[in-house]
Amino acid sequence: MKLRYLSTPPRHPRARWPVLLVLFISLLALVSMTTRNRGAEAGASVAPTAAPSTPSIPSAWLGLSGRLRVVMGTPDALEEDPILRPLLSGPGSGQEPAGPWHTLSTPEGDSFTVVPLVPMAEAGKAGFGSYHVGSWPTGGTTSASARYTPPSGFIDVTPENEGTSVSSSFTMRDFLTHDQAAVWPKVLVLRPALLDKLELLRQELQREGLPSKLHVMSGFRTPQYNAQGVGKKGGRAEWSRHMYGDAADVFVDADQNGMMDDLNKDGKITVADALVLRAAAERVEAEYPALVGGLAAYPATSAHGPFVHVDARGVKARW
Repeated sequence: MKLRYLSTPPRHPRARWPVLLVLFISLLALVSMTTRNRGAEAGASVAPTAAPSTPSIPSAWLGLSGRLRVVMGTPDALEEDPILRPLLSGPGSGQEPAGPWHTLSTPEGDSFTVVPLVPMAEAGKAGFGSYHVGSWPTGGTTSASARYTPPSGFIDVTPENEGTSVSSSFTMRDFLTHDQAAVWPKVLVLRPALLDKLELLRQELQREGLPSKLHVMSGFRTPQYNAQGVGKKGGRAEWSRHMYGDAADVFVDADQNGMMDDLNKDGKITVADALVLRAAAERVEAEYPALVGGLAAYPATSAHGPFVHVDARGVKARW
């Protein structure tokens, strides 16, 4: 009996392989194309986005020395700066500052910090916590001008931020008042003009081939701390510039032994070494009159070695 096929009769097995091969190759091509497309989509989804733009640092912020590493001001004052406004404010108008501290970078890659000060008026209402500050003197001097106006604000210093660089050579820690060591946070008043002058003093010492590492023996003094040494109690001035953040007592200490270095190379540590440092500061003032201020060389006592007082009060003072 003959069989009848209702469809195309089956081919011999050898006749099928070319068709199967073509189908297999087509399938591989389809899978490869799909994989490439998915990879391209995935790559597009993880491609790095442009970093949010940060303001370029104006040369004025770096000071005459080029070594300042902080800009400070009350929040209102900082937000008036067109460069800082986008950084300090949230999206939309009328927003409060997005955060108290912001870190930028200098053209050299150093950290540069924007520090909103705590307005003094706010501290007057809430106090300074456990940290004793006292009150700035008011009136009573013919030179009472903007130079003797109580500071508009202060830096709230904590153990976490005390190491913040304020210039290439100094940190906030260097200028803290020397009392209440265990009390935090601390109050610090510090003016960029002082930092600029100290950095320029270092540069002047370097030009002369002298060691230039400055140690700050006394920086900011709270009014209550300064009062402990006024008059016969310690020789401090009632209107000391240390209370206004633009004065520091310094000495050169390259070997870090806690004493003035032998700057005049006479084999002794005396006030003569302080006079070498003071003379360098005089040259800085002559070259940069905008940083004029007070200068004085002090001899050693039983409590400390020789040092030089440097300030940037805005008028020439010598004693």
